[in-house]
Amino acid sequence: MTRIIAGKARGARLDVPSSGTRPTSDRVRESLFGALESAEAIAGARVLDLYAGSGALGLEALSRGALSVDLVERGRPAAAIVRRNAATTSKAGGLAMARVHESAVHPFLLRAAGPYDLVFSDPPYDIEDAAMNADLLALAPLLSPDALVIVERAKRSTAPDFDGAGLSLFREKNYGDTTLWWAEPADAQPAAESQSR
Repeated sequence: MTRIIAGKARGARLDVPSSGTRPTSDRVRESLFGALESAEAIAGARVLDLYAGSGALGLEALSRGALSVDLVERGRPAAAIVRRNAATTSKAGGLAMARVHESAVHPFLLRAAGPYDLVFSDPPYDIEDAAMNADLLALAPLLSPDALVIVERAKRSTAPDFDGAGLSLFREKNYGDTTLWWAEPADAQPAAESQSR
């Protein structure tokens, strides 16, 4: 069972697609969101959750004070579950409704307007490196100047090509078989020095 961990919708239960997705574990979500709150990266943020699965990452951000959330999920059954979870979270926390886009990620990025301040990308473990890197390249123009991009992949996977997308990697953390990469626009003030977050 997956639940919203903290914020206005804390405890809200989220359904998880029965197949085709890989929900981020509670332990990883807790660690990730603790770090994001320490960086003051959630409150008021415009959030984009790519390969949303159940929508848990984007909806957690909404519960914790994000201004808006776009959830992108290609699979029709999964997108239906994301919509249901978005409604549950909105009702539980008295929050604005997250926008759910039933679309493949790359076409969505090519038509999206942005800007986004916080982006989660949790592609399927079997996605080809070239496709993942093409997503990052399409994402880069949609980012605000001090945006954060978090990519989740298997630890054994190839690291994303942030440099090729004009992004700069500044943190990498392993959680068992999972790795989270943190990046920002290459011309941004270094995250460790930024006082605006």
